[in-house]
Amino acid sequence: MDLPVRCPGNPEASRAPCSIAESPSCFTKLQGSSNNWIVAYPANGFTSVITGRKGPMLSHFCAATPALFILWIIMAQVAGQEDREKTTALKDLLSRIDLDELMKKDEPPFTFPKTLEEFEYAFNEYGQLRHIKTGETFVFNAREDLHRWNQKRYEALGEIITQYVYELLEKKCNMTKEILPVDATEDEPTGFIYLSPDALSNPSKLLVLIQGSGVVRAGQWARRLIINQDLNSGTQIPFIERAMQEGYGVMVLNPNENYLEVEKPTKSPLPSPTETSDEPAEKRERKDDKEGKKKKEFYEKYRNPQRETETERILIRENGSSEEHVLYVWDHFVSKAAAKNVFIMAHSYGGLSFVELMNQRELEVKNKVCAVALTDSAHNIWLQETTKSTQDWMQEHCRNWVSSPEPLDIPLEPMMPDCPRVSAGTKTVCPKI
Repeated sequence: MDLPVRCPGNPEASRAPCSIAESPSCFTKLQGSSNNWIVAYPANGFTSVITGRKGPMLSHFCAATPALFILWIIMAQVAGQEDREKTTALKDLLSRIDLDELMKKDEPPFTFPKTLEEFEYAFNEYGQLRHIKTGETFVFNAREDLHRWNQKRYEALGEIITQYVYELLEKKCNMTKEILPVDATEDEPTGFIYLSPDALSNPSKLLVLIQGSGVVRAGQWARRLIINQDLNSGTQIPFIERAMQEGYGVMVLNPNENYLEVEKPTKSPLPSPTETSDEPAEKRERKDDKEGKKKKEFYEKYRNPQRETETERILIRENGSSEEHVLYVWDHFVSKAAAKNVFIMAHSYGGLSFVELMNQRELEVKNKVCAVALTDSAHNIWLQETTKSTQDWMQEHCRNWVSSPEPLDIPLEPMMPDCPRVSAGTKTVCPKI
């Protein structure tokens, strides 16, 4: 573009229009404006717009601007140099750190006892877990500053307690294990539920127990309560015993037993995608393998310093989730039970699974179930898209005991138009008799 140009050395002089790019340093008055001037430095691409009435003011500014611009470049170069020096120093610091020692921090191996006796714990006459020698309650932080190891130890104890509760169901409550699926082959993963001797044959009453989500298995409400309080608080056994005394058949579901965990097979590394390169293919392959191995080892040091066995889950057929499990047990056991009156008790996520059962088998449930006791139920009639008829039925046949400082059974404000909410009389809820 050709515009009239005034040169800094003589602002009053004018010459023929020229391209801004022809002059190493020039300024141009904007067309249609008496105050705005463009200052251009084609050598470095720097351009400014200056507001002023007279050319001489602009001339003085233009004379100073190159020096300012050079100063700005120098400052940017100095800042960049400082950043590079800091990065180099940080890399040097990181190279001195032994990641193995940093992450393991003298962490003991994840090898834990297999029985309560080996853990040196036992349940006393009150159902409380106590240390055999000291009589103290379970201590989570067995080793300070080793949270991961303490958590693994806690989980190992939890697995032992799960087996302990199974034994109580079988020996103390005289219940039997029923394998799921009912037509399972020898090669596929299986789950199970527990039935009282008359669960299917009792002509009058059947109680069905459904726990919440998580690590808890059949017969448990909350592992934490079993470990920190007692068996009566954390297991379903008090409910089972009382139900049996009052003539109920009992069915204990196991909605979190959804999969078999097996060791993950080792996979051979996938070949890297073909890329255009001047390097020979063999050299590029060796380079890719080396870089891939370094990245993997670096990642493993953070994620898995003790090289724990990697596993994968094989879902149990038709029981791969809590919802599937409850539906399967209904179809193959509850619906076939002789009892005319079925009562259901569901805690937390178990309540959601029950509502999903209602969505799938509404008429059957209405014809067979008399009452449903929910405790801190996680269901949501909007998200689960329940029908108006289901909501009306729940209003009449269900009640949800929720955590509240109010006294037991005091009605609370409803949150949804489904079932009445009442206080459980506790700030945290686990079902109590």
